[in-house]
Order: sequence, then structure tokens, then C-alpha cells
Amino acid sequence: MEPETLITHLIERGETVATAESLTAGLVCATLTEVPGSSAAVRGGLVVYATDLKAKLAGVDGGLLAAHGAVHPEVAAQLATGAKNRCGATWGLGLTGVAGPDGQDGVEPGTVHVGLAGPGVLTVRTLDLPGDRASVRAGAVSGAFALLGEHLA
Repeated sequence: MEPETLITHLIERGETVATAESLTAGLVCATLTEVPGSSAAVRGGLVVYATDLKAKLAGVDGGLLAAHGAVHPEVAAQLATGAKNRCGATWGLGLTGVAGPDGQDGVEPGTVHVGLAGPGVLTVRTLDLPGDRASVRAGAVSGAFALLGEHLA
């Protein structure tokens, strides 16, 4: 779903969104806030590129990070919940993955986990995105928008 449509739906519903982003480093939030009037729907975002910040800023369980690394579906779910709760939003999006060119913790480049937390919703979608670093990051943003859009439409 296009960012303009997401913002329109959020405003019409009187709802807000926040992000906790690792591999996209704020790109989801930045893209949403390019839309005029987005301040009525976007609460903010956490850039948690470093693994320790996922725990410190977004509240991801340190034991989970130690056991499975930063690129794991449950990390994405906890990032989404952390964004929602820490920013006081209706919806939280959490993204973690490997943009490449090298793998991380045994995870191949192009692997992305997108979490969504909201009213009665906590879900994670795993994406396998082709291409270079920029393509993977762009695909992660699109994947996040698609996941949120499915729950707003």
C-alpha cells in the first residue's frame, strides 16, 4: 500500500503508527512523514541498528537476542510492540533483517522480518528479498506498508 493511502486510512480511523527499525534505519518512518499531514498519524520511530539498542530502546528481551541474534521473527514482533508502547501509538511496526552484502549470524542477505502490533494484532511476516542492499531495504519498507495496509483496509 502506498504511504499516502496508509496515512489517509490512519487519519480516517483516528489511529497512529510508530516504528522500531533496524535494517531500514528509519526509512519506514521517513517515507511515511514525506506525506503532507502525516503528523496527524505518525507518532515517531526508534532507530535500533545496534543490537543492544533493540533491548535498551525498544524493550526486546535480551535473552532472546542472546539466544537467536537480532534477525529473528520474535525480535520483529517485540520491536513492533516496543514501538507501539514506547511511542504511545495505535500500531507499531518492527523491522529486522539482513540487507547485505554479507550475512549476519548465519542469516542470508535478503531475509527480513516485519512485525506488526496493534489492536488485537501481533503478527510477523518473513520476506525473502532479492537484490542489492538498497533493493532489500526498499523491499522491507514496501513489505511493512503492505502488512500495515492489510490491517487498515
